[in-house]
Amino acid sequence: MNNTRFATAVHIMTLLAKSPQEWLTSDWIAGSINVNAVVVRKEISVLREAGLIISRQGKEGGCHLAKNADQINISDIYAAVKNTEVLGKKNQNPNPACSVGKEINNHLNTLFEDTDQLVLNFLGDKSLQEFSEQFE
Repeated sequence: MNNTRFATAVHIMTLLAKSPQEWLTSDWIAGSINVNAVVVRKEISVLREAGLIISRQGKEGGCHLAKNADQINISDIYAAVKNTEVLGKKNQNPNPACSVGKEINNHLNTLFEDTDQLVLNFLGDKSLQEFSEQFE
């Protein structure tokens, strides 16, 4: 994943884990991450669709975790925002006349899938609660 979506999502989720009784606004969260609130609202939407957070609009609006931080794994956050393979993109049009080119994407698919599963397994062993406790 060659962007900041995962880091932004973990930052959001950590802030929510540190304030479980509060409804944090996208503006407040954006101040902590030092990004535009639009970026935060986009990720909040994705995290809400994944069932990780609850949000509400209005004067008393904001968001908080949908369940306890010890019930959320970092892999849940990763899966919610993942939009590219860990290893990047494959070449779209390798030469089919080449002995390597004609088969490269089949072999890369296996390599990419195996790598992604290793990442999910590694992150699955870490809860949001454990991660957020580093900030006390």
